[in-house]
Amino acid sequence: MSKNQPSQVVCKSVTLGNQTLTFETGKVAKQASGSVLVRSGDSVVLVTAQAAKEPKENMDFLPLTVDYQEKMSAAGKIPGGFFKREGKLRDDETLTSRLIDRSIRPLFSKGWACESQVIATVFSADPDHPADTLAMCGASLALSLSDLPFLGPIAGVRVCRLDGQLQINPSFSEREKADIDLFVSCSRNAIVMVEGGGQEMSEADAVEALLFAHTQAQAILDVQEEMQRLCGKAKREPTPPARDEALIAKVHALAKGPIEKAYAIAEKMPRYAALDAAKKAVVESIKAEAEFAERAGAVGAILSELKYNLVREKLVRTKKRIDGRGLTDIRPISGEAGILPRAHGSALFTRGETQAMVSVTLGTRRDEQKIDDLLGERYRHFMLHYNFPPYSVGETKFMRGPGRREIGHGALAERSLAAQLKGRENFPYVVRILSDITESNGSSSMATVCGGSLAMMDAGIPGVQPCAGIAMGLIKEKEEVVILSDILGDEDHLGDMDFKVAGTAKGICALQMDIKIAGVDRQVLSQALAQACAGYRHILGEMAKCLAEPRAEMSKYAPRITVFKIKTDRIRDVIGPGGKVIKDIQARTGCQVNVEDDGTVNVASTDGEAGARAIKMIKDLTQEAEIGKIYVGIVRTITDFGAFVEIYPGTDGLVHISELSEKKPRRVTDVLQEGDELAVKVIGVEKDKIRLSRKAAEAELAANRAQQKAAVVEPA
Repeated sequence: MSKNQPSQVVCKSVTLGNQTLTFETGKVAKQASGSVLVRSGDSVVLVTAQAAKEPKENMDFLPLTVDYQEKMSAAGKIPGGFFKREGKLRDDETLTSRLIDRSIRPLFSKGWACESQVIATVFSADPDHPADTLAMCGASLALSLSDLPFLGPIAGVRVCRLDGQLQINPSFSEREKADIDLFVSCSRNAIVMVEGGGQEMSEADAVEALLFAHTQAQAILDVQEEMQRLCGKAKREPTPPARDEALIAKVHALAKGPIEKAYAIAEKMPRYAALDAAKKAVVESIKAEAEFAERAGAVGAILSELKYNLVREKLVRTKKRIDGRGLTDIRPISGEAGILPRAHGSALFTRGETQAMVSVTLGTRRDEQKIDDLLGERYRHFMLHYNFPPYSVGETKFMRGPGRREIGHGALAERSLAAQLKGRENFPYVVRILSDITESNGSSSMATVCGGSLAMMDAGIPGVQPCAGIAMGLIKEKEEVVILSDILGDEDHLGDMDFKVAGTAKGICALQMDIKIAGVDRQVLSQALAQACAGYRHILGEMAKCLAEPRAEMSKYAPRITVFKIKTDRIRDVIGPGGKVIKDIQARTGCQVNVEDDGTVNVASTDGEAGARAIKMIKDLTQEAEIGKIYVGIVRTITDFGAFVEIYPGTDGLVHISELSEKKPRRVTDVLQEGDELAVKVIGVEKDKIRLSRKAAEAELAANRAQQKAAVVEPA
């Protein structure tokens, strides 16, 4: 199609489960290199792909940016805040951006160095049709239609298990009920990326769900390939830098021996020092030779390729790791709980040269995080925040807010531990976990899971099961597959598949995979997951030496929350006009009091006596008269036919003149005066009218005194 001709509008649909996905191109964003509108139900997502005209020089990585953004207008909402417009990406948007990035990044042609960008924008949001899978499929199709050298297509689907049945692309409400929830990106012959978790699922169930997702995704791939044939652009060919074979041979001759010696050093920092020294020596030698002096700038890339090949070859040939471990060996593990005296729960978890300092803070309803997104307002009562300071890897850099990596790692660890809080009715606290990585040599997110689990148990959170995580790697050379347990940082980028698995003794809670090779079959997936589960169960055993179950008592610095119910029609009595009553209770006791719409009352305080006072004040305001119970009340009003007695604040009952004493008095004032204190017994409640009896109360009290006196005399 000529650039001067009007764009051809092409629209194709595919049915997947109970949903129909529609892809349309040539109508919107026609100046982008590739663009597609993806629709399912009332959800509409525009995805564009664009690249710079000229490549960047000396690029040793793919310059790709992916942004997934949700417009609040998509849900008929105006953004909150002062500026009333969308700002930086929210965490959920960042996580979806990462899902797309991780799926498409390995599928660009080698040598592509043009600045590239994929933007997915949600313009209409339907809660029954989540937009993340639409954005993933749209990103693949936009790239396939564009002139960017994308080796797709791929399809993104979500698979859940409800009532024992696997379902594809469920709604948000269905996902909340599922015991397996996985986002899976698939190519024609392989699974490319996995993110998700489950409620302690087995390895077999995880593999079954992944293969089900791959099968279901094929229909989406068919549509993408058809549209690419109809209106796809010719691909731009990347121009990889010419291989300088003479320089490569010279660098290999100089560097191979020193690099092999460096990789024989087990400890990270001395190994890195040896590698740096080897590089420096090679560069100086190259600069000293007139033939190669002007090409010394290419030495770094040559050394990176050499290190990549040497380490992979040694792993496959010797089955020994950089630090001397076997393929399934786990690094030494240590844990220490309660390391921070003022934190509500804390732990220091160390695995090899990776270490996490993790703390748990228990809060009240006031500490919940309010989320305002396309689904409406909701509240988070469980949060995990992950920090990766530069000193953890011996570096310096500016300290800014959390980046995409930190948000992604924190979300993975949070998913692993969130299932431990089954229901708020049993533990009415807001929980925040803070993980600071103090050392790093691979898999700091999984160290966060282990440290977070220990810290939750140290905090005395009831019902928490120990949870551990492990990072795995896979290398495939020809027909030989090598699976690595508990990978180092050096091993992380060498593999053809890296994945993280976290779970309890009962099963898997979280799963993340990035797969870069084709043809990972059921056998390989099953073997990898089985080895991962064996690894994290070994870690669970090591963690148990530190702390095996939740502590019996919470920290004395943690708030004590008492939960009880009042009738909904008495909520107004606790709140008071303009919140006057509840504010007074909080001011007088120093407690936090929250009353929910269903009558649930939460009283939080670190002072047990103050909490008891607040609870009594609320119960006094909301209590109701019980038939047969004796109260000590105050006479408020006297009439000709009886006296109105206040039995507790705000509640009066009538003592009829006939119930004042055994012998009916001529006048009420012969027995009582206003302001008198007396015991009365509730003898009847009809609607809002309470009938009281003074004579019945006196008779019961007299009988009790006589019984107590007899009990004292009898032993003598």
